[in-house]
Amino acid sequence: MTLATTKHSLEQWHEMINTRDLTSLNDLLAEDVVFRSPVAYKPYEGKHVVFFILTNVIQVFQDFTYHREFYTEDGENVVLEFSANVSGKSLKGIDMIKFNEQGKIIDFEVMIRPMSGLAALAEQMGARFAQYQVDA
Repeated sequence: MTLATTKHSLEQWHEMINTRDLTSLNDLLAEDVVFRSPVAYKPYEGKHVVFFILTNVIQVFQDFTYHREFYTEDGENVVLEFSANVSGKSLKGIDMIKFNEQGKIIDFEVMIRPMSGLAALAEQMGARFAQYQVDA
């Protein structure tokens, strides 16, 4: 695993977020990717559900902006600081992303504050998730 591989994958991630076009997200996710939500205790596992979560959350966020990024020395992990609005509530958060040797995302954990922003996000995503589970 090299830092160059992670940076290349992260460039793809930023391009998708900036254009709000996540059609190539499947190429970036490992089959056994795990998503750790700020509102759910149990992680979500598998490419299909993580694809659903990430493509929907980018629709829920308004004025989404990344501010800073930090890499671990081994080049496998990156932390991205962001801000956004949901239903008129401001929030700040971090995405903690781990990549495998092929540059695929294997773990994606999100932390968000304050509680009012997290509650607004949970409400919006809860409604979308209810529909997802009906359709599945």
